[in-house]
Amino acid sequence: MSPRAFIVGAPRSGSGKTTLTLGLLTALARRGVAVRAAKSGPDYIDPAFHAAATRSVGLNLDTWAMPPSMIDTLIGHAAAGAEAIVIESAMGLFDGVPGAEGRSGAAADLARRFGIPVMLVLDVSGQSQTAAAIVRGFATHDPGVHIAGVVLNRVGSPRHTTLAGDAIAALGIPVLGAIPREDAVALPERHLGLVQATELSDLPAYLERLGDLVAKHVDLDRVLALAEPLGLPPGGGDGWLLLPGRCIALARDAAFTFVYDHVLEGWRRAGVEVVTFSPLADEAPPDRCDACWLPGGYPELHAAALAGAGAFKAGLARFAQTRPVH
Repeated sequence: MSPRAFIVGAPRSGSGKTTLTLGLLTALARRGVAVRAAKSGPDYIDPAFHAAATRSVGLNLDTWAMPPSMIDTLIGHAAAGAEAIVIESAMGLFDGVPGAEGRSGAAADLARRFGIPVMLVLDVSGQSQTAAAIVRGFATHDPGVHIAGVVLNRVGSPRHTTLAGDAIAALGIPVLGAIPREDAVALPERHLGLVQATELSDLPAYLERLGDLVAKHVDLDRVLALAEPLGLPPGGGDGWLLLPGRCIALARDAAFTFVYDHVLEGWRRAGVEVVTFSPLADEAPPDRCDACWLPGGYPELHAAALAGAGAFKAGLARFAQTRPVH
């Protein structure tokens, strides 16, 4: 049986999507729901938080960078054994790049392709009934994207909730919850986004607080009821990445952390041997490998150590004379 799915979307970044998503994942997992999470678009950091909340590997679904066959493969793989899939939008729900239909990178592409309803998160600080105009615009902007419910975020009082909520409900779109202003649940950030999940020693306690917050202020039964069975294509797909080599040297330490889980999964399925090494520990890529992969991360936070890693730099230069380095 196909799992039920919904998208957590918003008009813009900073609306509270990640806070709500993590709270929902934690609260649903507490209920015993086998829940998987995905992030639309390119994002290394949020899926690590998703994984901590669900105790399963996070997923990226990027309709701009990934061909449809890969999207089908990844979401079908995630659906195995799941009862619910929660997809967190990047930026605003319709934000992407101009291009072929369904290939913009926006979460709305996924809503259309798989028939996934959207739960819209609205930061209503500084407004009340105006929120209904925003919801009306989202509900009518694209007939292929269904806005199934709304969660109000950063409400200031019961009266504030009533004013905004009643105006939205009058459109025939249910308000599923209202989360009060709560500065204590904000995730720490740095210049490229959130601080990484592995850097937060109190992450389990933080997720529990988010789960408490969402369970108290959002109607989880109605949220699950709005989710629709995922419209998976027949036969799934086989859209894993092409292999850069049969033995891959992978830089893996605090400076080089940004590796998509679906990349590693595709390599594992193909029988690739992945050998990790640490540039921060002044290690060179092992000579027996036939490709080297230097992922992104925060190397600028470790500039002094990397600048002094002479064995790493010399070994990488030797490696690159005869083999590819990504």
